[in-house]
Amino acid sequence: MFSLEGAGRAAVDRHERTSLDPDDWQAVRGQAHRMLDDMLDHLQTLEEKPVWQYAPSSARKLFDAPLPIDASDLSDVHAIFRDTILPYGSGNIHPGFMGWVQGGGTVAGMLAEMLAAGLNANLGGRDHMPIEVERQIIRWTRQIFSFPETAGGIFLTGASQANFVALQIARCRKLGKDVRAAGLTDESRLVAYASSEVHGCVPRAFEMSGIGSNQLRRIAVNASGQIDVDALEKAVRRDLQEGYVPFMLIGSAGTVNTGAIDDLHGLRRIADVYDLHFHVDGALGALGILNEDLAPRFAGIETCDSLAFDFHKWGQVPYDAGFLLVRDNTWQLQTFASEASYLSRASTGLAGGDWWPCDYGPDLSRGFRALKTWFTLKTYGTKALGEAIGANCRLAQALADRVEREPALKLLAPVALNIVCFAYVGPNGDTPPAVNAHIVERLHAEGRVAPSLTHLNGQPAIRAAIVNHRTRLADIDALVQSVLTLGPRQDLAQC
Repeated sequence: MFSLEGAGRAAVDRHERTSLDPDDWQAVRGQAHRMLDDMLDHLQTLEEKPVWQYAPSSARKLFDAPLPIDASDLSDVHAIFRDTILPYGSGNIHPGFMGWVQGGGTVAGMLAEMLAAGLNANLGGRDHMPIEVERQIIRWTRQIFSFPETAGGIFLTGASQANFVALQIARCRKLGKDVRAAGLTDESRLVAYASSEVHGCVPRAFEMSGIGSNQLRRIAVNASGQIDVDALEKAVRRDLQEGYVPFMLIGSAGTVNTGAIDDLHGLRRIADVYDLHFHVDGALGALGILNEDLAPRFAGIETCDSLAFDFHKWGQVPYDAGFLLVRDNTWQLQTFASEASYLSRASTGLAGGDWWPCDYGPDLSRGFRALKTWFTLKTYGTKALGEAIGANCRLAQALADRVEREPALKLLAPVALNIVCFAYVGPNGDTPPAVNAHIVERLHAEGRVAPSLTHLNGQPAIRAAIVNHRTRLADIDALVQSVLTLGPRQDLAQC
C-alpha cells in the first residue's frame, strides 16, 4: 500500500540529494583558501605582469564549449579561471593602465564582494541589515556633497544608468506623475541641455526614454572645455520662443575627454531662472571633492538637483558601484513607486521596513553593492581616498609638464583634473596625426602602459586617464619614453 509517510520521507531524501552544498566542507574550505591566495598573489605582483595581453586561440576555444550537463570538480573549474581568464583581463587594476576611466579596486573591496556573494542578499526591499548598510551610504554621500537631509539616493550599475534614472525623475518633475501612464504626447515638446562634450550615455538615455536625442541641445564649449553659459542661455530662450518646453540642464563634473568641470554655479542660476531640473554627471570627477585642494573646483555641485557618479572610479570600489544622489527623495517616489500584490508591506516581520529601494529606482532584484562600498570607506577612510585622488592629479600634471618639455610631443587640451590628451608630432611637428592611433595600439601590445585613443578637433589624441591608486611616476615616465621611442618608427610614420 502507498504510504504518505513513505512518500514524505522520499521527498525529503530527494531534497537532501539535490542540495548544492558540498559533501566535504573541509575540502571546499581548502580549495577556497587556494582561490583566495591566487587572487592575493595576483594583486601583489601586478607590476611584474603586462597591463594587457592578447588571449591565445587555445584559451578562447575553451569558452566555445557545449553546455555542461554533468558536474565538474571545483578545483578543475578554478584551474581554467587561473590559466585562461586571470592572465587576460582588461588590465585596469594594473598601475600602467591609463586608458579609460576605471578604478583599480582594492583588497578590502574584493573581500567584501566575497562576503556579499555569500550572504546573497536581494536589496529590492524588506527588513534586513543589508538595507541599513545602503542607507548608511546614502547618509554619508549626503555629507560628502553637502546635500540636505531630504536627499535620497540609490545604487545602480554605473553613471550611465544613474543619468538615465535622473532623466526619468526630471521628466516626472516637469510633467507630473501621470506621464508614467500616459506617456509623452505631441504637446510635450521637452528639450534639455548639455555641453557638446557630454558623455555619450546622456544622449543614449534620451533615446531610451523615448524623448529622443534630437531633443538634447548640445551647447558649444569654451577653450577650457566647459559649457558656454551665454550660448546656453540663448538656446533656452530660443526654444521658449519656439514653443518648446525646457525641462533639464545637465552639467559635467569632469568631461570624459579632458576632465573639464562646468561652471556649476552658473548652471544653477540658469536652472533657477528657467525652471530646469539641474543634473550633474560626475562619473569621472565628482569624488574629487574628497581632496581638499581639488574641492574648490567643484563649487556649486552641492546645489544640483541630482548627481550621478561612480564609486568604482575614484572611489576604488570594485565594479560595479554606480550611484545617484537626489536632492529630494520624494521625486524618486513620484517616479518609481508602484503597488504590487506580491510586494505587500507589513508593520512587522521580514515584509516590514520603511525604506524599500524598489520604490526609489528601477530595479527590484538588486545586489549588495553597498557592502563593498561600506568596506572601502570604513577601511581606508575618505582622507586616504582623497589623497590618492590628489596623487592622480599631480601625476597628470607631471605628465603634462613632461609633454610640454618634449619638442616631439604636443599637449592638446588643458589639464583640469587627471586626464592628459597629447600627441606625437615629431621633432619638426610634421608627423601625420594618424600615427598616434598606431602608437596606442603598439603600447597595448607591448603591455607596459595602456593609454586610450580619443579625438580632439577631429584629430587622434593619446589620452592618459590616471585613476588607479597604484600608478606612480615611473609609469608616467614609461608612457612618455615609449611614445618617444615608437613615434619615429618608419612603419608607423608610413601608416
